[in-house]
Amino acid sequence: MNHKDTTTEDPHHKKPEDTALEKAPDRQEEKEKPEDIVKPKGGNQILKEQIQMALTEYHRHNKALFLSSFSGGLEIGFSLLLMGTLYTMFYDQLSMSSLELILGFAYPIGFIFVILGRSELFTEHTTLAVLPVLNRSVKVIHLLELWAIIFAGNLLGGYLFSLILSKMGPAMGVVEKGALIHIAEKMIKFNGWITLGSAIFAGWLMGLLSWLITSSRDTISRIFFIVLVTSVIGIAGLHHSIVGSIEVFTGLLVSDTITLGDYVHFQFWTTIGNIIGGTVFVAIVKYSHLGKETFIEVDRTRSNDL
Repeated sequence: MNHKDTTTEDPHHKKPEDTALEKAPDRQEEKEKPEDIVKPKGGNQILKEQIQMALTEYHRHNKALFLSSFSGGLEIGFSLLLMGTLYTMFYDQLSMSSLELILGFAYPIGFIFVILGRSELFTEHTTLAVLPVLNRSVKVIHLLELWAIIFAGNLLGGYLFSLILSKMGPAMGVVEKGALIHIAEKMIKFNGWITLGSAIFAGWLMGLLSWLITSSRDTISRIFFIVLVTSVIGIAGLHHSIVGSIEVFTGLLVSDTITLGDYVHFQFWTTIGNIIGGTVFVAIVKYSHLGKETFIEVDRTRSNDL
């Protein structure tokens, strides 16, 4: 049975949350000054924020992490939808070089949806999730677990998007099968070493994008950096393990010449390359010259649970 408290509330009595607010820093002091909005963040501040963001992801429930990753795999597929649509519209009206340039600038749309929508993306965590390991706040085994959950979620979301696009696109006349096959064949025509090198560059760029996003203080700047970096990946035809997975898997579904072996070959070398690019050329390099100079305050009680 519920008992209603009939005690008269003392207006001068402080509630626990009131006391906590008194002890908290003045919120007005935490606000950024107008001049700070246009002033770039320092490297130490970026590193600290990245480690804190990564630790937040480590403490998320695996189910929530997977669903966010699954959502990310679906959302990033819109890059292929837009590229396929533009190819279908203009492939017989423009030169191939002009068309490829247009497709390169269409490439970022899925990344904008995923990054600003705060869904999880594997190539973002090839850098972000490594930093707490370098900081000795997280064990390597938990890094591998985080990577596995996000990677699986991204791939499964991408597979579902591929299935939908391969059926709906040609049926609606929005994306011809030839467009999907052309985009997929661009990704699988190289040997393993070339694919690996291309993927290293893509992972490197995605790691830098994660760094630039953290350094940004407003949404417009973040959109600019997303377009700037990912359009380089798209125009150069570099290998991205999640977008490329959707591209090649969709091609596999609509083509008689693209095989499962082609997909596995692509996915293996691209994933390894993205990991190397984001981990070695961004996480380790950045931490090596900033980590020792920065005091990263970590909740050791929570970190020891990882």
